[in-house]
Amino acid sequence: MEIVDRDTSVIPFTRTSLDGAFPRAFDTPHPNADDEAVYLIGVPRSLREDIVSFLAEIEIRAIAFASAAEYLDFKRRDTAASVILNISLPDLSGLELQRRLAEKANPPVIFISDGCDIASTVCAMKAGAIEFLTTPLDRRALVAAVKSAFAQDQRQRQLKAELAELQERFSLLTPRECDVLPLIVGGLLNKQAASLLGISEVTLQIHRSQIMRKMRAGSFADLVRMAVKLRIRYWRESHPSEGLRARLVMAPALHHGSRNGAQSARVVMTPR
Repeated sequence: MEIVDRDTSVIPFTRTSLDGAFPRAFDTPHPNADDEAVYLIGVPRSLREDIVSFLAEIEIRAIAFASAAEYLDFKRRDTAASVILNISLPDLSGLELQRRLAEKANPPVIFISDGCDIASTVCAMKAGAIEFLTTPLDRRALVAAVKSAFAQDQRQRQLKAELAELQERFSLLTPRECDVLPLIVGGLLNKQAASLLGISEVTLQIHRSQIMRKMRAGSFADLVRMAVKLRIRYWRESHPSEGLRARLVMAPALHHGSRNGAQSARVVMTPR
């Protein structure tokens, strides 16, 4: 994304002619409809037109909505995006909409407000907002916030795709392989894991080989990292009186707050 005009003056910018009355959603011309998009929610008309006009200058597609309900009913494209959200909406608190969007894994949020509300700013930033901008808007601040939001959304989309791929591989494991996985990634030797499962060491090695193949792990370290991403339960040393289930603990998620992790491996073993 290249900034055509590096003038740091605040709005107004050159206006874009718009057809139709608000609140109809509209698109600005863009060379590739599959590129990043900015969604404006509840932004006043005059400010909305300024933002859309400026974003069009730097070839960013913008779509505007009059209310929270209008955006929530919209089926957006599966591309990297950013939400520019007015703190004051006609039908819902901007902070409440931010909370709902977070539950649905929507794009990162940039807040705008016509005043400096410290309490709202703190709440918005704590909830993960990229930026909280006040009017009149500064061009550089707006562009920096949008670029940061796009970058964050791209990262999250990539992580989501990688996790989905790992979940697909994990689904290929047999029930017994799912029993073996938490033991070997927890550090048990093949002999120890085989003893706990009541199988021979040779059989355990076969299961281990199949796990490596199905998970497409290039090394055992790769397999451990996959198990952590999937939040697979892993073995830990504990008091001898504890049953096997008590010795299996949840692997820490690599990405804090992830709600898309795979379910823990099925454990049906009986304490020996």
